[in-house]
Amino acid sequence: MDKETISNYRKAGEITKECQELSRKKLKVGSTLYGFAEEIESAIIKKGGFPAFPINLSINHVAAHYTPSFESEDILPEDAVIKVDIGVHVDGFIADSAFTMDFSEKHSAMVKASEDALEAAVAMAKEGIEVGKIGEKIEATIRGKGFSPIQNLSGHGVDEYDAHVAPSIPNINTHDTRTIEDGMAIAIEPFCTDGKGFVREGNQAEIFQLVEEKPMRGAEARKILEFISENYSTLPFAERWIQRDMKISEFARKVGFRELMQKKCITAFPLLKEDEGRIVTQSETTLLFNEGKVIRLL
Repeated sequence: MDKETISNYRKAGEITKECQELSRKKLKVGSTLYGFAEEIESAIIKKGGFPAFPINLSINHVAAHYTPSFESEDILPEDAVIKVDIGVHVDGFIADSAFTMDFSEKHSAMVKASEDALEAAVAMAKEGIEVGKIGEKIEATIRGKGFSPIQNLSGHGVDEYDAHVAPSIPNINTHDTRTIEDGMAIAIEPFCTDGKGFVREGNQAEIFQLVEEKPMRGAEARKILEFISENYSTLPFAERWIQRDMKISEFARKVGFRELMQKKCITAFPLLKEDEGRIVTQSETTLLFNEGKVIRLL
């Protein structure tokens, strides 16, 4: 990696860490999740970055991909266990992170299990190590504390304007022999649960991503596609961002989104859920591997 790339990654990491600290101060039982999401994402921009994806605020058995809809009145309930997943990019270079807040004060052991699994994985991460070995360490740490890793969620590589690239960093021992190589940036993110250790897709989706630009028949779809390409490139975005920033009617937006989905120009990220009544915790950081050194962004 050149110095400018590393500098951009480091700046993204600094902003992410500051926004994590702000989140811990601001998020309270009864907080409106829409207002909180907008505040944190605005803080990212004010600090000189841009959201690498919409902030994820997944609660209890929801493991990932919840972000509030436009002007949603959803609030943080009592006894919530919430995963705060924040991504920041600076000129396309991404720091990806997550932490868990336990407002119930009943699941501190599970929160610590995901944190300990992350630290154990980070401690062994280096150029040349097999990604399956990292997964093995994460799984052993979580199971050793009496919980289960979520087997069908994993960490991942990050690249310029791309929040999810190879290699996948598993949360179990997959015997994957691919190795960490010089020049990689990876996000390690253990998910821990008292459930089965598998998530399924829900019906709700508020997060989308551009897949391919194609000719559109409808004027609404053309306008939205142009806006997505210019503002988010290939990074995930929230539908609420479109509602907030584009000067089109709700009807036009829905018509345009429908055509974009039908033509497979954009893809949706549905909620990912464990069984109802179970709890999921998450911890995540991003590492750079450069000329034999490991650089932790936050």
